This record gives sequence, structure tokens and C-alpha cells, in this order.
Amino acid sequence: MTEVLSALGLSVAVALGATACIAVPALLVGTALARGRGWWRGPVETISMAPLVLPPVVTGYGLLLLLGPRGPLAPIWSATGGSPAFTTAACVLASAVVAFPLFVRSVRQAVEAVDPGLEEAAQTLGAGRFRVWREVTWPMARGGLVSGAVLAFARSLGEFGATIVVAGNIEGQTRTLPLALYRWLQVPGGESRALALAGVSVVLAVGTIAVSEWLARRSS
Repeated sequence: MTEVLSALGLSVAVALGATACIAVPALLVGTALARGRGWWRGPVETISMAPLVLPPVVTGYGLLLLLGPRGPLAPIWSATGGSPAFTTAACVLASAVVAFPLFVRSVRQAVEAVDPGLEEAAQTLGAGRFRVWREVTWPMARGGLVSGAVLAFARSLGEFGATIVVAGNIEGQTRTLPLALYRWLQVPGGESRALALAGVSVVLAVGTIAVSEWLARRSS
């Protein structure tokens, strides 16, 4: 029970941290893709959606190369006391990268559902872009944006492939629910604990998806 609670607490903390890290970038990228025009939209959309279709292990390996002591950011790690690889920070980063496309897609769809004519009317009345976003776009797209945050949170809870590559499976530091489940599946006689962890994971996943769908319907 102690290990289950430890893995659950770490998973929730990592998911919250990952969702918080990508909230502002996802809002900016999603809004830009929904309202922007120009050649840059294709490359930006491709890059932002790539983690959604790449094998998570490939994403994790890319992060490991980036965060490793010999990676391009090595001078930063040497100046700040060490690489974040195989730490809780690596769990947060892996979950953030994998969940980012879901958040961006939800934001884009929510903003595209807002009538551009309302935004243009507000601008003709003297409102700046930020005020238009705050008083017109945000209130009308809020349900979809919150739904995107919930989806990103749920995806972060279930992240496994990228996390185990860049963060390892260290008890108390990087062993989230999926990694704890994987560990007990490798241990003879660990089926009961694996089943308990699987049950908790299913409840969390179903609960967050139900909340996301409810928010999406309410927004519609």
C-alpha cells in the first residue's frame, strides 16, 4: 500500500507539473495555429504534433540525448550542478513533451469554434489583441481549453515509454504508477500488487476522461 500511495502521489505531482509547464506554450501555439496565416503554420503544426505519433521510446531517447552530460545543453548542467536526466524533473519533462500535442489540438479546436467576426468587431471598437482574447475568445473557448488541460493531465498520468528512457525507474524519484506496475510485472508473485496499480490507473484514466468529455459537451 505504501508503494502504491508513493507512486500515485508522484504520478499526480508529475502530471500537474507537466500540465503547468505546457499550459502557456500550448495556448500560444494552439491559438496561433487557429488564427494565424502563413507558410510557418505547416512546420509548426508538424513539430508540435510529432510527439503524438512518434514512439514514446524515441521521444525519450531524444530527450536523453538532449539532457545527457554530453548533449548540447551540457555546459548548462555543469554550471547548475548536474543533468536533470534520471530525476523527477526528467519525468515532468517527458510527460510534458508527450502531452503537449493533445493540449495544442484542444486549444486549436476551441479557438477555431469561436466566430472570428466577434473578434474583428471587438477590434473595430478599439480593443487590443490581448483584450479581445481575454474578453471574447477566452470566455467562448474556455471549456475546450480546460478540457485540453485535463487531457494533458490524463496523458501525463499514463506516460511510460519516454519516462523510463530519460528518467529510469527509481523508487521515490521517478517510479510513477506505470513504472511501478511494470516493475511488479517483472517480479515473481507480484501479480496482486500489479493488479492494484492497474486498478488505480484505470480509475484515474476513466475519471479524467469523463471530466474532459463533460467539459467538452458543456463548451459545445
